[in-house]
Order: sequence, then C-alpha cells, then structure tokens
Amino acid sequence: MSGPRVNSFFFGNSSGVNFSIILSPRDAETGKLQPANCSRSRRAGDWNLDVTPGENTSKVTVSLSRTLELCLPNATECCPSPLCMVETLQVLACRGSEMLAQLLIQAEIFANSSFAGNVSENATIIPNQAFKPLGSCPCNLTAGACDVRCCCDLECTPDLQQLFSGSCFTGVFGGDVNPPFDQLCSSQSVECTPEWFPFLCVQSSLDNTPFLGYFYHGSISTPKIPSFKIPLQTSPGRPFTGYREGDPVITEEDEYFTVPQQSMAGQCVGNAPVAYLHNFDVKCLTNLESYKEGLPHDVRINTGTADFIQQNVVYRAITDKGKFITESENLLAAEVLCQNVTFAEHYKFIWKDNNIEQVNVTVFLGSLCDGEILTQRFTVEFLSLNSTNGEELFENPGYQAGKPVRAANLNASDPLGRLNIWQPAGRGLCASATYRPVLFGVDSYSGCILEVDINEDCSFLRGNVTEKLNALIQATHIGKRDNSSYSDLNDWVEIIRLDPFSSNMSTGGLKGICPDIPANLNIRIIFAKVGAVQGIPQQQILAVQISYSTVLWQFQCGLGCKNTLSFLPITASVQFVEVPAQPPLPVSRYQNIYAEFDCNQNEVCWPQLLYPLTRFYTGEPYSQCLAKGLFLAFLVLLAAITSNPWFSKLWNR
Repeated sequence: MSGPRVNSFFFGNSSGVNFSIILSPRDAETGKLQPANCSRSRRAGDWNLDVTPGENTSKVTVSLSRTLELCLPNATECCPSPLCMVETLQVLACRGSEMLAQLLIQAEIFANSSFAGNVSENATIIPNQAFKPLGSCPCNLTAGACDVRCCCDLECTPDLQQLFSGSCFTGVFGGDVNPPFDQLCSSQSVECTPEWFPFLCVQSSLDNTPFLGYFYHGSISTPKIPSFKIPLQTSPGRPFTGYREGDPVITEEDEYFTVPQQSMAGQCVGNAPVAYLHNFDVKCLTNLESYKEGLPHDVRINTGTADFIQQNVVYRAITDKGKFITESENLLAAEVLCQNVTFAEHYKFIWKDNNIEQVNVTVFLGSLCDGEILTQRFTVEFLSLNSTNGEELFENPGYQAGKPVRAANLNASDPLGRLNIWQPAGRGLCASATYRPVLFGVDSYSGCILEVDINEDCSFLRGNVTEKLNALIQATHIGKRDNSSYSDLNDWVEIIRLDPFSSNMSTGGLKGICPDIPANLNIRIIFAKVGAVQGIPQQQILAVQISYSTVLWQFQCGLGCKNTLSFLPITASVQFVEVPAQPPLPVSRYQNIYAEFDCNQNEVCWPQLLYPLTRFYTGEPYSQCLAKGLFLAFLVLLAAITSNPWFSKLWNR
C-alpha cells in the first residue's frame, strides 16, 4: 500500500471471528514471518483496524492515524524525510485460537508535500513521435508509486524490484521502445538468414526505427467521427421504405432509439441502439450515486414508413425487492437516502413485414436507498402481428441471432430438453451458480469454481466434475430450426459426444494431484444459411459436437498452508461455426494454374516485381523510385559482368 488507508474483504460468516493487526511481524535476524498470535488487538503503533460486518462479507479497513506532513524545524510527530514510513503489517482473522485467514501488507508511504514556489507557465514540450517515442516506459501507469513488474519504472526501489525481477514486462510495454527490427543486418541469426539477406538488409541505427512510422510519405486523412443523429432519408427524394433486420430503430427526432445493453467487455452501455428484430435480455448493476434515467417514454418511434407511433407505457410497483437488490451495507436509519427509480423495463415491439405496428412498455418502479446495489433488467422482444397469446407464430422457421437454441431429449417421455451455460453469482462457486440458455449465433464462455479438498479421491473428482458439466446439457438432440417439431425426428440433429481423453498417468499415491480432470466443456454448433424469408436469412443448425479438455489439478498451498481446501475452475465454451449451405465447386485445372500468378493468393507476386518503378506506387516520389531502380539495375549489371570468366582473364592481363 502507498496511501494511509487500504480496504480488503473477509468472505464468510464473521460471527465469533476476532480480527487483529500486528506491526513488523518479520524476524529481524532471519527475515521470516513470526508465528501468528491470535491474542493481539485492533491497534498496533500508528495503525488502526476497523471491521464492517455484513451478511456473508466483512469489510476490513487498515488506516494510519498519524500525520504525513514533512517536519518543520523543532517539530515532532511528523515525517523527517520524504519517504515517511516503511513498515510491514499482518492482519489476522481468528476464531478462538484457530487462525482462519491472514493478510500481509507492505506499507511504503511518502510524506505529503506542497509547492510554495513560482508556477511556470511554460507548456510541456511533446517530442515529435516520428523521431522519438512519446513515453520511454509505457508500463509506468501510476504516478508517485511503483508499478509491479515494470522494471523501467524509476519510482521502484531496488528492494521492490527484487520482488518481481524475474517476471518483468517485455517488449515495447516493458520499456524496449526501440527494439531491433527484422530488416536490420545485425538482428538476423545464422540459422534463419536467407541467402539474399546480406544484399538487401538495412544498415541503420536504432534511432531510425520503423516503429516510429516515419518511412512513408503518405497523405494524412482526418478521421470522420460518426454521429448518432442520422438523416431519415438515405438520399433526396427517396422515401423511407421500412426496416430490415439489424437496422437501428429511429425516433421522431431522427435519432436512435436506445435501451441499455451489454458491450463486448461485459459492461452496460446506456445509449446502445435497439436493432430491428433482435431480442435481448440484459442485467446492469448500479447504485443510487451512479443511477441515470434512460430515454423518456414519451418519445415517438418511426414505424418504418415515415409515420410515428406513441409508446403504450404501463407502470407497476415492485413488491419483492430481494430479486433486484444484490448487496446492502448496514447504515443508520437516519442517514439513509432513498429515491424512486426504475428496476426493470420490458419492451414489446409488434411488427408486420418491415414496419413497426405497436410498442408496449412495462416499467417496474421501486425505492433504491443509499448503500444498496441494484440489478436492473432490460428486455426487448419483437413479436409478429400474427402472434396469439403472446407466443409468436414462426413466420421464419430458421434461427434468428440472439434466440435460445432448442434442445430435446427424445429418449424420454418428456421431450423438453435444455442446453445451458453457467451464470455465476456471488463468489463464483458452482454450488451457487445459475444457468442461462445458449443463444444462437452468440459465442459464449463461462465457468464456475469447484472447491476441492486436498484428500479428494481422483476418481470421485472426475465423476463430480463430469456430473457438473453434463448438467448443462440435458438433451440428446438439437433442433435444426426454431420451429422443430418433437414428433418429427428429421427436424433434429443428434448431439455428437466425444469422451474425455485419459492418459492413464499414475500419481504414485501423492495427495493433492489428480491428472485427466475434464475441466473444460467445448460445444461446437455448425450452421448454415439455407435461404431467406421476406428478406430475413433463414439459418439452420447442421451438427452439434461436444468434447472435453482435461487438465492436471494440483493443490495450491496458500499463505501458511492452513487451509485444506483448494479451487478448481471448470469452464464451458460455445462456438458457432458457419459453413456453406452447398459444398463449393471443385477448382478447375485452369484455376490451379492461374493461382500461381494470382497476387492475392501467394506471398511472392512476380507480376509486381517492378511495381515500385510504376506510377501506381505512391510511397515515395517517382523521381526517387526511378533513380533507385536505375542504380539497382546498374549494380545487377555490374555483378553479372564481374562474375563472367572472361572478365577475370581480362583483369589478370
């Protein structure tokens, strides 16, 4: 830690747990940790320990009670030097005399400083990046503190660098901003050097490196930042003729109709446009401090024919807040500030052909108080106008992106099956993880953590992991289409299961080591576009394969090796592979011969051997290219003349 306060968390029931802090727990002679003593208090020297208990998580805060000001003449209780404090702390969690957990803290804190001189108005001179890198140490991300594994960080003392000297960042990020490039004559080894390399290599200093990007005199184009406000008509005089699948829904103000959605990084984006015929169901975490209202519900929506319709909004009150409030801090009743906010929003778009006929919105409101974390839910569903009782009649029998993949267990009396992946919650343990369906066209990767004892039997562990993975796939067949019938076997494809590989490796009776644990489940779904209905592609599943990847589980010993439990992460991945609906035509003999001269299919392109001498090459001025080309031709002609036998005879005479 580099500041006067640091927070940590203790997971588990804290009832009857005694927290204490120890100052300088290392032995002065050996440098080893002193034996843990559970009879200490929550104060050690200038350090205080505060614990805020919760239901399953307790917040542990270590704070410094002394001042961090530099000493003035004849002053006490201050910092005599800029490096104010270097101490080692140890936080213990004990139940009686038994130690449950311990935390080691290395505190290196500098004194607070204030500038009392004249402020210079000179602007910082940024060097020209064409000749000099902007930053000589890119991994130095924290000002005034040492960045771990950043060996070029000048703020890291030699003692701190010894902790990670063997695992420093490499490459440009680690400070090697001018690495030798492949074209340099001195950077090629003897083994991989081609015969022509000494003739064409570059003899240059590292200051003239291609990583600076100043070898091409090209034109500079100003980037065009796309605007969220788009014109309603794509060209003058052309009417708006309706939506196509994937088109953003437009409002009356010619702007995108937005609903919070998840980005590729997993975070929620509040101004994400709604795509036509794309359903989604997302959950976003927020609190009272960061809560923001979305798009107003009085915004009118373009139907697709330049007409506008009003949203039909129904407001309801939340009766059970426990489904939405995931965490709550213990605050005094007098300090709690509450506000009426949106807990969930459900949008139903009624469509016909390429137009939106009706928009129904259900908004659930509730009270959110300070210190609570809210899980908001937003759903968007597109229903055909021909639907009945809220269930859509499948006008397009193929799968649509984002809809659940249909599964069936045709060997049972109840054919309804499930194809799921995990949706971890809380600590990410498999015991508390829930399931969510596999969505068509969405590659997914999820997992959970399994607690394993050091004395666990390997055969029992393999069976337990296999049972957890098989619980995700309660099906024998997958529907080819979204409207596959349970009574027609031709509408389904059988799941191909590949058993996990077993190497029959023996551990020799060692505890805490188990080979060939099938910890990874791989689901590959092969699909193709077999047609289109009303301009919407019809996608069909052709095959489904399930395989396992094995790992070697080994017990990981923590600090002190007091705990006999270790963790085994198990994962499940879903990959959608698109193939052509029809096998491609065989390549003719003419195409095979022509491929040898096709520059797009070969690394060596003989037709473009003299490309730098043509007018199409714009990397350098044409006069320079012509001069260099003539000089190169002169060298080739000179080499051909000097290699002739009669030239050597003439030279000897």
